[in-house]
Amino acid sequence: MNSYLDSVTRQFNYYENLGMRAMEQLSDKDLLLEPVEGVNSIAVIVKHLHGNMLSRWTDFLTTDGEKKSRDRDGEFEPTFSSRDEIYHAWQEGWKVLFKAVGNLGNEELEKEVFIRNQGHTVMEAINRQLCHYSYHVGQMVFLGKIIRGESWESLSIPKNQSKAYNSDKFSREKKRSHFTDDEIK
Repeated sequence: MNSYLDSVTRQFNYYENLGMRAMEQLSDKDLLLEPVEGVNSIAVIVKHLHGNMLSRWTDFLTTDGEKKSRDRDGEFEPTFSSRDEIYHAWQEGWKVLFKAVGNLGNEELEKEVFIRNQGHTVMEAINRQLCHYSYHVGQMVFLGKIIRGESWESLSIPKNQSKAYNSDKFSREKKRSHFTDDEIK
């Protein structure tokens, strides 16, 4: 189980960094852009993730993950006006998450926690949030690619470079490693 906590922490780090690398390629105006009506801007996605992270990970083991103080509907209102506000929310949410996960031990992975009164093992709750965050970070990356077009710098294996990437990978000795150990995924 130590490998589970290590792996999930690495994966959360990966998505935190992926989202940040996407935002760094965009202008302040781009971060606030709602591409079409009803599609969230990157700033709104960050605001939602921030609210979710604070709610889910604060007092994670002892209180319901959907805090009464959370205004989920308000998370989808575009109130951020600067990169600094967006980055602050991004970093604060991840900080709360990493503190909660970092304090976990193997003995707690089967403990029951609740999200909206629905019981989950700690491991199930972690997996639920990992999937949720990767979904939204994927949206951020996709929006960034649309906004930047041809000037987008790939955050994964660039188009038409899979053969070279795989050739390099298969030229190395087999070893156990985590997929997040490489810079390009």
